[in-house]
Amino acid sequence: MPLLPKRVKYRKSQRGKLKGNATNGTTISFGEYGLQILERGWISNIQIEAARVAITRHMKRKGKLWLRMFPDKSITKKPAETRMGKGKGAPEGWVIPIKPGKVLFEIGGVPEVIAKESLRLGAFKLSLKAKLVIRQGM
Repeated sequence: MPLLPKRVKYRKSQRGKLKGNATNGTTISFGEYGLQILERGWISNIQIEAARVAITRHMKRKGKLWLRMFPDKSITKKPAETRMGKGKGAPEGWVIPIKPGKVLFEIGGVPEVIAKESLRLGAFKLSLKAKLVIRQGM
């Protein structure tokens, strides 16, 4: 089941800016290993679900997975071969705007070898570059 909000206050949102680096959510808070995004851009709800499935499959449902963000920004698209004008297109999907340094996934309760490989497999499903980070002070 794809991630999308149950309700939103406004159905169509503007594109917005993605300047600067992430300030919140840049450290590991829940698990022991995390997947930190290195580029700026949008990650769709379908990419997040594909990464989540890849990570949990490799972990064989052991340990725990935390998703640190939720896709709450709507993306609109006009139909193909439509003339200009006539308003904004219909909502097409949901994305997360991401700045560099944000931790998207965290896992805990599994050995380091399994954690590294499962996060590597999950990173392949995302459209942005990501790296593995390990919690300090363990």
